[in-house]
Amino acid sequence: MPLSTIDIAALMAAVYCGRYEKVNSIDKILLIVGVSIFGLLGAIHLLYTFLLPSLHPYDPNVIEVMKSTSLRLTQETTIWRAWLGFNGSHSLGVMLFAAIYLPLIIFHFAVIRDSLWFSVLPVILAILYLILAKKYWFKIPLFGILMSLVCFITSAWLINQ
Repeated sequence: MPLSTIDIAALMAAVYCGRYEKVNSIDKILLIVGVSIFGLLGAIHLLYTFLLPSLHPYDPNVIEVMKSTSLRLTQETTIWRAWLGFNGSHSLGVMLFAAIYLPLIIFHFAVIRDSLWFSVLPVILAILYLILAKKYWFKIPLFGILMSLVCFITSAWLINQ
């Protein structure tokens, strides 16, 4: 995910104030790569959900049926609106993971290094997403999640050895 002007300014301020920990160890680099892949997949998914037709059915009749059918759970929404909402919240969740972990890795790596939970949590999350990707999705997210998982497992092993 490209850095925005605000991100670059925050990073420069952190370096100037001495709060930036150098990213010079392979465990940090692997975590940054893995988390960045997750964040990028989440951002692309959000874009595909709301701005591009990439996640829409090929058959426009399916969309019309989804727009005219409600859930059994409630009639307050349609299948189409629920589909968009589920995809949007899924994207935001993955992006939130990246938004929390990237600054944690860069500015407070000791929290991850000193906590079995924070060092292994990305592994657990990636395994769960890998199961979903294998069962329900397609090759691109499966491959991206698999690459992240390899980074997370290696990093967790290096941190906890």
